[in-house]
Amino acid sequence: MRNSPKVRYSKPPTTYHAQIKQLQARGLNVEDTEEAEFYLSQLNYYRLAAYFLPFEQNHSNHTFQANTSFGDVLNLYIFDRELRLLILDAIERFEVSLRTQLAYHLSHSYNTAHPHLKPELFLNPLIYGSSVSQLARDVKNSKEEFIKHLTSKYEELMPPIWAVVELMTLGNLSKWFSNIKQRKDRQDISRIYKLDEKVMTSFCQHLSLIRNHSAHHARLWNRDFTKTMMLPKNAPEALKQSLHLLPDSDRRLRKLYNTLTMTANLMDIIAPGNQWKLRLKHLISQHNIDTSKMGFPDNWQERPIWC
Repeated sequence: MRNSPKVRYSKPPTTYHAQIKQLQARGLNVEDTEEAEFYLSQLNYYRLAAYFLPFEQNHSNHTFQANTSFGDVLNLYIFDRELRLLILDAIERFEVSLRTQLAYHLSHSYNTAHPHLKPELFLNPLIYGSSVSQLARDVKNSKEEFIKHLTSKYEELMPPIWAVVELMTLGNLSKWFSNIKQRKDRQDISRIYKLDEKVMTSFCQHLSLIRNHSAHHARLWNRDFTKTMMLPKNAPEALKQSLHLLPDSDRRLRKLYNTLTMTANLMDIIAPGNQWKLRLKHLISQHNIDTSKMGFPDNWQERPIWC
C-alpha cells in the first residue's frame, strides 16, 4: 500500500488567550482565565492535550463533556506528575539495591574485584563488548572523585566492580545482569527479590523503560507501554494474587497496574516498613483518579499486596 502524500502543516501559532477561547468554545469551563493562561504558559497546550481525552464527549471535534472544568484537567496532570516522582523514588531504591547485589555476588562468587573485566563470565560476547565499552566511557568521563582516585592509583583497566556499578544506569544494569553466563548466578541474585531470573530480567528491562518515561516527564497515566514484562508463575502467593493476570492479548497488560504491584512488592523486600504503598493509595484518593485507565482491577485494594 502506497503512503498518502504529505501535506504542508498550515496551523498557525496561537496565543495563550486564544487557546483558552478555543477550549471554552469546545465546552470547557474556565472559571479563572488569567490562572488558566498562566498554566498554559508553563505547561504547553500540546502537553495538556493528552489529559483532555477522558473528558471529551466527541474526539473528532474535541468537545468536552458537560460540566468539565479546567481544574479537572489540571488535577489529572498534577496526579500524573506526582505519580512519576513516586515511581522514581521506588526505582532509585531498587537500582541502588541491584547495583549492590550484582557487585557483591559476582565479586564473591569469582573471588575477584574485577569480574566485569572477565569476558568468560558473560554469555554474549557482542553484548559484553558493548557493555564494557560503555562502562569504560563512563569511567573516563566520570567527574566522581572516587573514580578519579581509583583510576589514578591502580593499574587495572577499570576500578573494582563495587565502584563502577555506581556509574551504571538501570538500563546498563539490566544488560549486565541478563548477560551473566551462569544461570545460577542470575538466579541467586533474583532470589533476593523473590523472583525467577527470567522474570527479573524482563522486569528490569520494563522498569528501565518506565524510568526513562518518568525521568523525561512523559505521561504514565493511561499509557500503553510497548515493552511489557513477564509475569511470575513461581512467586510469593501474595504477589501472584495481587497481579492482574489476563490473556496476553488484553490491552490492560500494557497499562501500569502490574508494574506498580511488582514495584510495591520489591519495596516491601528492600525497604521494610516503607510508606510507598500508602503514599500511592493516598495520591489516587486525593486526586479522585479513575484507576481503570491504568489497568487496575476493580478490587485492587483488597488484594494482598495492597492491604
